[in-house]
Amino acid sequence: MTKKVILVHGWGGNPENNWFPWLKKNLEEKDFEVIVPKMPNAEEPEINSWVEKLREVSGDVNENVYFIGHSIGCQTIMRYLEQLPAGSKVGGVIFVAGFFNLPNLETDEEKEIAKPWLETPIDTDKIKRITNDIVAVFSDDDPDVPLDDSKLFQERLGAKIVIEHEKEHFSDDAGIKELPIVLNEFFVMAGMDGN
Repeated sequence: MTKKVILVHGWGGNPENNWFPWLKKNLEEKDFEVIVPKMPNAEEPEINSWVEKLREVSGDVNENVYFIGHSIGCQTIMRYLEQLPAGSKVGGVIFVAGFFNLPNLETDEEKEIAKPWLETPIDTDKIKRITNDIVAVFSDDDPDVPLDDSKLFQERLGAKIVIEHEKEHFSDDAGIKELPIVLNEFFVMAGMDGN
């Protein structure tokens, strides 16, 4: 059974930026099928269209399907998982710079775009029933996501928390083109030794 990894980029992102091409290449070398969809209207992400896109590319999910998200991509994965039929299972999820709060938004436009993402509740209990393997990776100097959100991922989702040093928002801006911690955590999650 082919194992599938679906990687969801963030706000203003695309499949070719940050560490996504590097991760995709490394996973494909291990015979994973890797899907990195271009999310709709990435400059103004909207919950329903992003969740719908993720649903479309995911197809039928099972314990051989894994999700890795960056920033608002993490929110998208959570909102997608909570809508799956009861009894659904996925292999695991890795959140990179996921958030429940974004206190540092600067413009009114950013605040307006982020508002539904921040205010629409997420059924985290349901997500925990769909997978018990969740890792959340944070940076200790992320200008967008408060480090305190790591506690919320731990409390609400039972996530294993990994805190990286000086990786900012794990993006091109911070020069992050490779992210070995995600690959390592993924191999553990998928029951591989990474060799």
